[in-house]
Amino acid sequence: MARQRLGQHFLESLDWREQIARAIRVSPHSTVPLPRDDQHCWIELGAGHGEMTEHLLAAGAPVHAIELDPALLSGLRHLAQRYPALTVIPGDILEADIGAIASGRRVRIYGNLPYYITSPILQHLFSFAEIIDEIHVVIQTEVALRLAAQPGTKAYGYLSVLTQLYARPEFVFEIPRSAFSPPPEVTSALVTLRLPGERAKLHLSDEARFLKFVKLCFSLKRKTLVNNLRSLAKPAQVREALASLNLRPDARAEQLSASQFAALQSLLTGL
Repeated sequence: MARQRLGQHFLESLDWREQIARAIRVSPHSTVPLPRDDQHCWIELGAGHGEMTEHLLAAGAPVHAIELDPALLSGLRHLAQRYPALTVIPGDILEADIGAIASGRRVRIYGNLPYYITSPILQHLFSFAEIIDEIHVVIQTEVALRLAAQPGTKAYGYLSVLTQLYARPEFVFEIPRSAFSPPPEVTSALVTLRLPGERAKLHLSDEARFLKFVKLCFSLKRKTLVNNLRSLAKPAQVREALASLNLRPDARAEQLSASQFAALQSLLTGL
């Protein structure tokens, strides 16, 4: 039985499990299956009843299945008796040490994420960006669109910049409510994040400070950057910096790419 407080919606549909497996290249029917001899491991976030665990195991790499719900651990441990490559890890995703779990291997991640903590989970994963190559997550469609949104679009915001700083997001496909048990109130989508993202080009000296700057830029989304950055610089300074970047004096945060945010921060703070 799913626990509402944990945001559980189990992927019950066999057809959609196979479609996801093909998309993340762990199905023998994938167009280009993953190589079986590479030095990666899979880390599964919220393994549930093991709906996708056997698909991940079929790729031939070690699988570390993290699960918070004690009621689901016995079933996963029973599965581990059949598959020596499976390790079951009780605990909270947000407290998981991805580096320690991977034990020197490169990491691929799959997870059917609780909608209410999608953003904190992604931020936690990005703190291990140096060892992660791919993140595949099933999340709320609205959030999936925000991750992949481009500057100038309605869905583009702080979460878009954060995600694209660390990864190259791809909206893969939408998944209907009927594929889950119990059905969520909204549709879901599979998103693939391939690392690295823009940070590989930007060479930021302080990523946390950069993200704080971006958050300030988006603090009042309907306001211009001149207004949102008043606590950091005088309006004339902001206008001058925008002009040097060939941006309008009434530019808003949703119009800037990650590289433009970095350039603007550099002009205003000297970083």
